[in-house]
Amino acid sequence: MNKTESRRRLGLLVGALGVVYGDIGTSPLYALRECFNGPHAITVERAHVLGVVSLFFWSLTIIVSIKYLGLVLRAHNKGEGGILALLSLAVPDRIGPLRLGQRMLLVLGLFGATLLYGDGMLTPAVTILGAVEGLEIITPIFKPFVVPFTVAILVGLFACQRFGTGKVGSVFGSVMLFWFAALAALGIRGIVMRPEVVFALSPHHAILFLAHNGSHALVVVGSVFLSVTGAEALYADLGHFGAWPIRRAWFLVVFPGLLLNYLGEGGLLLAHPHTAANPFFMLAPKWALLPLVVLATLAAVIASQALIAGVYSLTMQAIQMGYFPRLIIRHTSHYERGQIYMPQVNLVLLVACVGLVLAFRTSSRLAGAYGMAVSLTMLATSLLFYAVARNSWQWPGWKAALICGGLITFELGFVVSNGLKIWQGGWFPLLIGLFIYLLMTTWSKGRQVLRETLSQSQMPFDLFLADLETAKIHRVPGTAVFLSGGASGTPLALLHNLRHNQVLHTQVIILTINAMDIAYAPDSERLRIKELGKGFYRVTGSHGYMEQPHAPQLIAACAQLGLKTDINRTTFFVSRESIVYSRKPRLSSWRRNLFVTMSRNAQSATAFFQLAPNRVVELGMQVEM
Repeated sequence: MNKTESRRRLGLLVGALGVVYGDIGTSPLYALRECFNGPHAITVERAHVLGVVSLFFWSLTIIVSIKYLGLVLRAHNKGEGGILALLSLAVPDRIGPLRLGQRMLLVLGLFGATLLYGDGMLTPAVTILGAVEGLEIITPIFKPFVVPFTVAILVGLFACQRFGTGKVGSVFGSVMLFWFAALAALGIRGIVMRPEVVFALSPHHAILFLAHNGSHALVVVGSVFLSVTGAEALYADLGHFGAWPIRRAWFLVVFPGLLLNYLGEGGLLLAHPHTAANPFFMLAPKWALLPLVVLATLAAVIASQALIAGVYSLTMQAIQMGYFPRLIIRHTSHYERGQIYMPQVNLVLLVACVGLVLAFRTSSRLAGAYGMAVSLTMLATSLLFYAVARNSWQWPGWKAALICGGLITFELGFVVSNGLKIWQGGWFPLLIGLFIYLLMTTWSKGRQVLRETLSQSQMPFDLFLADLETAKIHRVPGTAVFLSGGASGTPLALLHNLRHNQVLHTQVIILTINAMDIAYAPDSERLRIKELGKGFYRVTGSHGYMEQPHAPQLIAACAQLGLKTDINRTTFFVSRESIVYSRKPRLSSWRRNLFVTMSRNAQSATAFFQLAPNRVVELGMQVEM
């Protein structure tokens, strides 16, 4: 391996620390504390400490090391990961009637994706609040300022999103590398206090803890789960870094740092049980408290940034796959196409995060709401992975049942334990997930009904050409591009323009832009041209769900395939549908009203397809639904 390749791999590894492991890397701020502090705390005694730390170790091993790094990362869609990518592998053909099993997988994948929105709202609130709470350890004088400081940091974080993360992204990995080094150093300090804590690596301590504490242990397991929140990011960020840096960063840096820190916190509790109120910060010597609070806050901001960017990416995927209306998407980097900013989504996340901090006021209360969404998403991932293993990889039934069944059983325990905390805040991510699921399914169903309604009004193109021969239509110089949702028939905008203006351009292009079920469209399938005669051409452009369509670039690229155009003499025609209520609606009244509201607030086709406004003609039409 040459030096250039070595530097590239090292850069990817450090970058993965900042983007991929920010969330799971900040779990030590509150995870172990929640097991021994609060309304459902377990008493601080040797058996309990060893049992809980053992649960932490084996949860990280089974869920992160085995499930995600060993298995799920292999299920990529053209190099991209995430639950929507896994859904595309499990249900590759979502057009036309689906079998019952496919419909169940589709519901499972979509709802699992919507739960990540709740995670995106909770992560910035709980991690930043948990970091700022370290000020209380320095002196109680800071306690009244914890919430205002947290809100100020959140406002600043979301205000900076418009500038993108490209300029500071290289710093993220370096900060997190220093953070994991600090975790390890603090952990070693705690282990030295009570070296016997390393016995917790044996699984029998976890088994004895569960067996001897019954239902109380089940409640504590919900807090143990906080140690693996953020594991889904390993899979979601696969396309940005690849599997090699993600795996190496975990086993070389992240896992050792987390393990040493949890062992150190356990050693501190064995030596000084009164530190259960906040073992992470009390593990540090007094002179290091203020620098540690600053470093923890930086790590929390980085973790929050990664989740925010993940929500942007998930929303863009949902738009391209037809589950969300068009929203404003701004690219913040000329070099990295994955770096985007969505102002509407950003505002919703800001309001939700600030509201959560003001409502719950402590990270302990927020932690009760945190695990529900993530545990259900992990369970959905395991179920979808089973479908991929059986149907796509052709695993034998016994192998898929043994491996996936074991993971599902393990994760069901976390789901049940987090379910016990629904009334402590676990209802919030479920409510958010259900609301967004209704939005996504309503938009998908509404667009399907709209397409079917419009297709009934379309004229077959061969009949249109035949009528054109008999009609005396004046042809004017230039190119007209009519955007069409279907790859057949005559666009209604073309018929309306001809009916009202009685003219046609000498060159007419019917442009259809399709979103593929892969991240990035291959060059061989990105553009297709079919000559229809009499100066008409049908152009089909394709893009992946990680790409934003650009109609002018597609038209310009036609020259490479022999269809030359002058962009300065090209006019784009788009239709804008105005929905009116039908006497025989195909949607329930509440879905129809919701769909109409979403349609009115969607970004215009002109902006979404990146058309120059001075080269666009919009033609309105009424559609009954």
